[in-house]
Amino acid sequence: MRRTTTAAAVATLLAATALGLAPHQAQAAPATTAAAAADASSQVRFHDIPGSGGITLKGNVFTPAGAQSGGKYPLIVLPTSWGMPQIEYIAQAKKLADSGYVVVSYTSRGFWLSGGSIEVAGPPDIADVSAVIDWALANSPADADRIGLGGVSYGAGISLLASAHDPRVKAVVAMSGWADLIESIYSGRTQHLQAAGMLGAAGYLTGRPGPELQSILGDFLGSRLDREQQMIEWGRKRSAAEQVDRINANGAAIMLGNAWGDTIFPPNQYAKFYERLTGPKRLEFRPGDHATAEGTGLLGLPNDTWTNAHRWFDRYLKGERNGVDTEAPVQIKSRSNDGYEGYPDWKSVGSGGTEKLALSDSEHLFTGVDSGANGGVIFLSSILDQFVKAPPIASVPLLPRAFAAVWQSERHDTARRVRGTVKLHTTVTPTKADGTFVAYLYDVGPLGIGKLVSNAPYTFHGKAPGQAFGVDLELFSTAYDVPAGHRLALVVDTVDPLYIEHNPIGAQLTFSSPRTDPSYVSVPLREQ
Repeated sequence: MRRTTTAAAVATLLAATALGLAPHQAQAAPATTAAAAADASSQVRFHDIPGSGGITLKGNVFTPAGAQSGGKYPLIVLPTSWGMPQIEYIAQAKKLADSGYVVVSYTSRGFWLSGGSIEVAGPPDIADVSAVIDWALANSPADADRIGLGGVSYGAGISLLASAHDPRVKAVVAMSGWADLIESIYSGRTQHLQAAGMLGAAGYLTGRPGPELQSILGDFLGSRLDREQQMIEWGRKRSAAEQVDRINANGAAIMLGNAWGDTIFPPNQYAKFYERLTGPKRLEFRPGDHATAEGTGLLGLPNDTWTNAHRWFDRYLKGERNGVDTEAPVQIKSRSNDGYEGYPDWKSVGSGGTEKLALSDSEHLFTGVDSGANGGVIFLSSILDQFVKAPPIASVPLLPRAFAAVWQSERHDTARRVRGTVKLHTTVTPTKADGTFVAYLYDVGPLGIGKLVSNAPYTFHGKAPGQAFGVDLELFSTAYDVPAGHRLALVVDTVDPLYIEHNPIGAQLTFSSPRTDPSYVSVPLREQ
């Protein structure tokens, strides 16, 4: 579900301008006008495409230059991101058409001028994909035996789900998307406030949320625990992870790409989904936030993610031996340097062993006060980390110990290359039945300034006050290099603007390390 910001809108309009299209033409231009405006190297036409249930989808079609009568070309269908119009992919669609593809992009139902209401990748959205494929086969020189799907964010999620239902799909490229919607915005049983609020606001600004979405969003943001199970079931129906057996049976080649700092769809859920795929597959993680790794490519600028997306389609729709299937299938880029690292599978990313930080001291917290440790601001913080390597920071020695628990390692003589998923195991004793805490792992320099390595929230309900219980929490996966001479620090507090917290007034939390069940943080490392 891609962000709908002024910058994103400007980006797509610039892409249209690069092709000679005025903004109003890019949204709903007549076919003849659009064709005349397109570059001679390929042809683009804007169409009303029949969707499922009788609605109309606003779309555009690129065909290869000089397409021969009776000739057939591989087809790529690109559903738009959350809140974005049909011109979103126009620069990449043109590049793909110039290399021999028929490319159909359409505004997802419920947004802008497309019909229907927003269904959040529900059954009507999945049926739309098949309807667009049917239309393309009947109205363009598309080859029924060579069909691919792709997209960013919302388009990625729809594409993965559609590959479970339409066996004609042979290849998928899903960038900055989700495979598990619940794990994405409700991880640790905690509502991701800024992510859900932004998506809801963007939906109302650019489209027409359906009654079900309106109800679910109200229940979610309103903390309606009596509706929790219904919300979870709603999310599962929209999660490719719940349909992985059907995806595997259909056999499409799946490429997944995401950013380490994605504040809408964190990377863990993509990695878990990737491991369950049995067909041809590829996983890429890079620094950045939601859809920022693909952003420059939407303007037609050089972009690693889109370059590999083209290679993936070329291999599995054209049969080209370009080496993308012989490279290490897991490709990651550390947040600390510019090089790529290849691994045979996800579990090998942290194959250099783990370092355990013992949480031996008992810590007692008063809840409801932000200590100053937090995960930053949606989009802004991870973008700063991506481009200037400036993640959220905190002065660890100055964190108020009444509201923040702190454990630190000794100074490391050598660098620690953190790779994969950091795990926290601890014992919590609450004074109230409900509560929320957030765990942060920091890279702490000589002056005590901690740079955020990873974090994750955790919420509990219905616990017996005064009775201890165990917690196992996975922090968001990452790749980060801790310099020699620095420490690792685990910080826990109870308030973070990214999340909704459930700490009653006056609640307190105690974190302990029983002798029979010691508390620790397990940090996966790359081989030296």
